[in-house]
Parts: sequence; structure tokens; C-alpha cells
Amino acid sequence: MEAEAAKLIGAGLAAIGAGLAAGGVGNVFGSFLQGALRNPAAADSQQGRLFIGFAAAELLGLLAFVVAMILIFVA
Repeated sequence: MEAEAAKLIGAGLAAIGAGLAAGGVGNVFGSFLQGALRNPAAADSQQGRLFIGFAAAELLGLLAFVVAMILIFVA
């Protein structure tokens, strides 16, 4: 396998993580809404955890995107 082909395959596999981050963010917000609808009084205390979960999922997606861009343009 040529080096260019291996580089593009690796970048494509790394880009899958960026796509899966959208599912992770949806899961975080869906779980928050489910919990908030079951117990509305506790929703305010859980909002900080919502944003931490969102930030963590989004960070992993951005990291996968950066790895893909590094593989395409730098490596």
C-alpha cells in the first residue's frame, strides 16, 4: 500500500470520531432532558454536569477532526 493511500485511510478513520461526537452530544442532551422531565426540581442542579458532558463530547470530536487534518496535510 502506498504511503499516500494509508494516510488518507487513516484520516478517514479519524474523521469517524468527529461524526460520532454528534451522537455523543445528542446522548448527553437527551439524557438530561429525560432526567429533567422526570424530576424538574433537580434540573437546575444538573445543568452544570450537562455542560461538562457536552464539552467533553465536543472536545473528543474536535480532537478527532484535528488528527484527521494533521494526517492529511502534515504527515
